[in-house]
Amino acid sequence: MDAVRMHAASPESTSIVDSVLEYSRRRMLAKDVPLDKPQTPAELNRLVGPTITDAGLGAARALSVFEHILAPACLTTSHPQYLSFIPAAPTMAAVAFDLVVSASGLYGGSWLEGSGAVHAENEVLSFLAAEFGLPETAGGVFVQGGTIGNLSALVAARETAKSQLLAAGRELPDRWKIVCSKEAHSSNKSAAKVMDADVVLVPAGEDGVLRADAVREALIEHGDAVCAVVATGGSTNFGIVDDIAGIAALKDEFDFWLHIDGAYGLTAMLAPATRPLFDGVGRADSVIVDPHKWLYAPFDCCALIYRDPENGRRAHTQHAEYLDTLTDGDDFSPSDYSIQLTRRPRGLPLWFSLATYGIDAYRDSIGATVALTKRIAEEISRRPELTLVRDPQLSVVVFERNGWDRADYDRWSDELLDSQRAFVVPSSHAGRPNTRFAILNPLTTFEDLVGILDTMK
Repeated sequence: MDAVRMHAASPESTSIVDSVLEYSRRRMLAKDVPLDKPQTPAELNRLVGPTITDAGLGAARALSVFEHILAPACLTTSHPQYLSFIPAAPTMAAVAFDLVVSASGLYGGSWLEGSGAVHAENEVLSFLAAEFGLPETAGGVFVQGGTIGNLSALVAARETAKSQLLAAGRELPDRWKIVCSKEAHSSNKSAAKVMDADVVLVPAGEDGVLRADAVREALIEHGDAVCAVVATGGSTNFGIVDDIAGIAALKDEFDFWLHIDGAYGLTAMLAPATRPLFDGVGRADSVIVDPHKWLYAPFDCCALIYRDPENGRRAHTQHAEYLDTLTDGDDFSPSDYSIQLTRRPRGLPLWFSLATYGIDAYRDSIGATVALTKRIAEEISRRPELTLVRDPQLSVVVFERNGWDRADYDRWSDELLDSQRAFVVPSSHAGRPNTRFAILNPLTTFEDLVGILDTMK
């Protein structure tokens, strides 16, 4: 009877649902959610005690443990003063609809099982493809995150290169090679490791930008062994955009798959001020962008888009007897386009938010974030105790406190978090310690950032 009790509608189930929804409502609408901070394993063990027991704690006790002990030990990544790594800032509509996705028991792997959800996700993917300058026939899938998106795209690139060489009667290389900048995201190197391929790290310029001349040399040196060239549309550490137009123009000379890793920064194409930085993206064979970063969706969500979706389908469709009913037809099943088979329709919260607020609201928010970044960079440049490491292109500003070593940054960062003022961690570049503001949240203000700078005296 316990199995039925866990699933069936009942007074107990009603109480559980009401409690969880009430907590969710309070959390979503709260105006003073703290940053919170991590606890040690020993402290959490002491405070929480055993929770997985034979009889169970009951919903009220389990929710209380989460609300009062576990949740405060997790940083609030959507807090306006969360300025480290790459923050999240999901819209109210996206967060609310994430509950609907879970409550509805939706499966997003196949058209047969989730055509309505897949239709909505595909509308978002078509909108993004058009923004990026890709053809109307472009398409893809929402996957877990940039790492899975990059891996899936690069596997498709390898399989396409393999098919082309075999069709031309040419020998396959002993080792496939992926060309990217030394400043490319680590997930590209991780993808190469999973694929048992080599990474050709091409030096970027002093400004961090990967340019066509350096890529050309790699293409000449490695020839048919290159299955993909990766250009970065907004590096994680600095927000730097590679010379995408120049690299894309190399396709006139060489036959290669161009992948744009735009997990963080490609979103800036929606803002008129930064759109020119991304000239050439429309020639890409694949792109990724993470809506859980700068498109205000909840974790975890990455849009993977192929110029020709058939390349993704050939690389990733899984075949098994129990899947015959799916693979024998022509329906658009999202699981055919990445390494994931089972998937929730993680693009739906973004769809609901875009449908609710409209594209213009997104353009305005992204543009305002870029403007705020430039303004605080100018403020940093005016302060004699601070040095701007690079002029920001997008919404990441990296700077040094003159005379500080790593221990000084650590102390300062710990004090900011302990006082619940901000979450800003140390970073480094070229062996020198620094720190950075990653500004994505529209609720972050110039006054917030100036107040943090004032603590660096």
